[in-house]
Amino acid sequence: MRGAVAFSESIISILFTLSITAANAGKHHFREAPKFYNSPKCPSIHYTTTPATGAAAAEARICSDNAVHVAMTLDASYLRGSMAAILSVLQHSSCPENIIFHFVASAAANTSHLKLTIANAFPYLQFNIYPFDDSAVAGLISTSIRAALDCPLNYARNYLAELLPKCVQKAVYLDSDLVLVDDISKLAATPLGNEAVLAAPEYCNANFTSYFTLTFWSNPSLSLTFANRKPCYFNTGVMVIDLERWRAGDYTTKIVEWMELQKRMRIYELGSLPPFLLVFAGNIAPVDHQWNQHGLGGDNFRGLCRDLHPGPVSLLHWSGKGKPWARLDANRPCPLDALWAPYDLLQTPYLLDS
Repeated sequence: MRGAVAFSESIISILFTLSITAANAGKHHFREAPKFYNSPKCPSIHYTTTPATGAAAAEARICSDNAVHVAMTLDASYLRGSMAAILSVLQHSSCPENIIFHFVASAAANTSHLKLTIANAFPYLQFNIYPFDDSAVAGLISTSIRAALDCPLNYARNYLAELLPKCVQKAVYLDSDLVLVDDISKLAATPLGNEAVLAAPEYCNANFTSYFTLTFWSNPSLSLTFANRKPCYFNTGVMVIDLERWRAGDYTTKIVEWMELQKRMRIYELGSLPPFLLVFAGNIAPVDHQWNQHGLGGDNFRGLCRDLHPGPVSLLHWSGKGKPWARLDANRPCPLDALWAPYDLLQTPYLLDS
């Protein structure tokens, strides 16, 4: 009888442990990244007024002319990728102490947990988290060919000019599935000329017409939006945005208007990219392709791993379905996933001590 009771208690203990493990599935611990220091040639962060302390000092620092602003979205399912991206930016920067990160997270997310996670891994990081109201775009999203593209947070980049402090004049927007192997200050210094609102690598060999439906191309009042423009595809995962010009031109409203039209008559098929193309394609400042070696997330099923494009490499981008952390965990990596692995800060998933 005593053995039966012990066996029963053992089963209960096992079931309890399994339930705790399941409850904590997806909760990860990240190790602390090293601190990175400015080189002697870095410009100092100066203030327009006498530096204060606490929140006032932080605000003054954000508004410094010498700060490099990086904007990203934060999502629990992509947090591991975000952490790797942050580490890569800092590690390859000559002035890492001048970088300020601006993270946008869903208002429904546990922002306190996200903030603590980042602060623990990067104790010296200068960053802010801005809550994004999903309802702002939920009613504007049309179903696309990939369910992952329908996440409201994918559209947060449309609202950066409203979310970030008004004194932030320019920001580099980065997706969470990439790593830099070059100094981000070079990308941030991309000249935008006298009129361009944003800069990004263009890919003019891509079939631009395929991003829009026959309904769009057969309607002159719509297709003529590209008149006097030479539109090319560009990937919105890496952009340099002049936020002042964006605000002055009210470009959020322009993008929203196309999304509203899409709800009435389907004019495109693929997520948040086409509205950007409709507003900006043919009117952006060029960036060398080395700053967005994209498409590395091509599926590795039947050996369809992607290679790098010819030329130098400053940024590797795993856009597409296959993410390097998922393929590495499944022991089915593509060769280039080995270039992402050194930036992975993940520790053993959290488990309660027995």
